[in-house]
Amino acid sequence: MQRVYAGAAILATAAFLGGSYYWLVARPSAGDVFADCRAGQVGGGDIGGPFTLINGDGNSVTDAQVITKPSLIYFGYTFCPDVCPMDNARNAEAVDILEERGFDVQPVFISIDPERDTPEVVRDFAANLHPKMVGLTGSAEQVKAASQAYKTYYRKQEGDPDYYLVDHSTFTYLVLPKVGFVDFFRREETADGMADRVSCFVEKAPS
Repeated sequence: MQRVYAGAAILATAAFLGGSYYWLVARPSAGDVFADCRAGQVGGGDIGGPFTLINGDGNSVTDAQVITKPSLIYFGYTFCPDVCPMDNARNAEAVDILEERGFDVQPVFISIDPERDTPEVVRDFAANLHPKMVGLTGSAEQVKAASQAYKTYYRKQEGDPDYYLVDHSTFTYLVLPKVGFVDFFRREETADGMADRVSCFVEKAPS
């Protein structure tokens, strides 16, 4: 019976990730002013949207208050042993490269582990990675709503109540003020490659 449940869980996860891939990559979009900047097709209008979360100072903030400049958004958690620190360090490096080119872009970290990631924890995590990085957390409901808006996946593993791991998707999302989500980056993308694509989007964004 356990094998049946395990198989069902695997199939459910695969279906979710397959659906995410459809929304992120396979679904075509018409009249795309950013077509020359993309690595592939994305359905920009169907990803992202309003959210309300808690910042490192413990204040409630909305997406409009956070995304005041081009932003690289990553959903992860501070107890992540390797993937999250590496991905966010890469994002921070891309932001530095962009700054050298004259582009003001901010990295944003949204925790999907609100049980452990208090405002103070995400504030310190973000500050250790980059002075511009915005760390956000929230209630379980707020985090779930933000994750669903960006069609991300996460699932808490069973085990030690203090040292559990969380399975999660690892896309980084580029979001522009007044435009919204425009593209995403996979883990294998380099900081230089991200900077090249981000600068293209920022240059083509309507003023």
